Amino acid sequence: MKFIDPHIHVTSRTTDDYEAMAAAGVAAIIEPAFWLGQPRTNVGSFQDYFSSLVGFEKFRAAQFGIRHYCTIGLNSKEANNEALAEEVMELMPLFLAKENVVAVGEIGFDDMTALEEKYLRLQLEMAKEVNLPILIHTPHRNKKQGTYRSMDIIEEHEIPPHMVVIDHNNEETCEEVLRRGYWTAFTIYPKTKMGNERMVEIVKKYGAERVIVDSSADWGVSDPLAVPKTANLMLERGVPTELVELTCYKNALAAYSQSGQFEESDWLSPQPIDQRTLFEGNSVLRGGQAPRVDEPEDDRIIQ
Repeated sequence: MKFIDPHIHVTSRTTDDYEAMAAAGVAAIIEPAFWLGQPRTNVGSFQDYFSSLVGFEKFRAAQFGIRHYCTIGLNSKEANNEALAEEVMELMPLFLAKENVVAVGEIGFDDMTALEEKYLRLQLEMAKEVNLPILIHTPHRNKKQGTYRSMDIIEEHEIPPHMVVIDHNNEETCEEVLRRGYWTAFTIYPKTKMGNERMVEIVKKYGAERVIVDSSADWGVSDPLAVPKTANLMLERGVPTELVELTCYKNALAAYSQSGQFEESDWLSPQPIDQRTLFEGNSVLRGGQAPRVDEPEDDRIIQ
C-alpha cells in the first residue's frame, strides 16, 4: 500500500526520516508553509523560505524517492505583524504560480485576532483568483469556535467546500466539518491532538468520505511515520482496506489534484534516484559517502 502525507513540514526533518518514510510506503508529501518556531522579522525571510519549498526541498525529497509538493501562505501567527504581513501578501502571487504548489495554506486562526481574520479573508480571495484549493489551520485553543468561525468566513466568500481542506480536527469538530461538506483532515501527533487510536474510532464512526490523515510532523515532538502507522492500526482493528486507502491516500489525491499540480503519475512513474545529482552545486551527501544510483526501469533485468 502506498501513502500520501498531505501535511508534513519536512524542512524540519532529517534524511533518516525521508529514508524511513520511503521504506514505509510514503510516495508523495505536501509541505505547507508555516512558521519557524519564532517570528520572522523581514519579508526576505519569507522569500527565502518559500524559495526553499519550491526548490531545494523538492530536490532533497526526490533524492530519497519521495515526490514533494507544497502550499504557500501567510500563517496565522505571523498575520499579527501587519506591516510584515502586507509585504508577504505582495510576495505570495509569485510563488503561487510556481510548479508543484498545490494550495494556499496553511491559513486560518491562532489567537482569533482581527488581523488573523483580515489576512484569512484576503488569502481566501487570492485562492479564488488563482483557482487553488485552500488548507485551513484550525487553532489549538478555542478549537471548536475557531473551526466554526473559519467555515462561516469561507462560506461568506462563497468558496465551495470541495476546494477547502480543514485540518487539525478532533472529535469536537469533525462531525460539523463533514456535515458542511469540507475535506476533513486529522493531524496524528504522539500523545496529543489526535492519536492514531482515536483516529481508528473516528473512521469506524463516520466512515472515510472526505476524511484525510496526515502527520504535520515538524521541529516539535511529532512522527513522520504517522500516516502508515495509522493505516496499519486501522487494518489491525478491522477497518476495510478500501477505507484505509481513502483516508491515507485517495482522498488527499482527490482534494489536491484540483490544483492541476498534483498528479499520481508523478510518483507512480518516477525518475530513478541518482544521488550524484546536484541542486545549485549542493548534494545531499557528505564527503566520501557513496551515492545511490538506481538503474532506469527499462534497463533492469526482470527475473
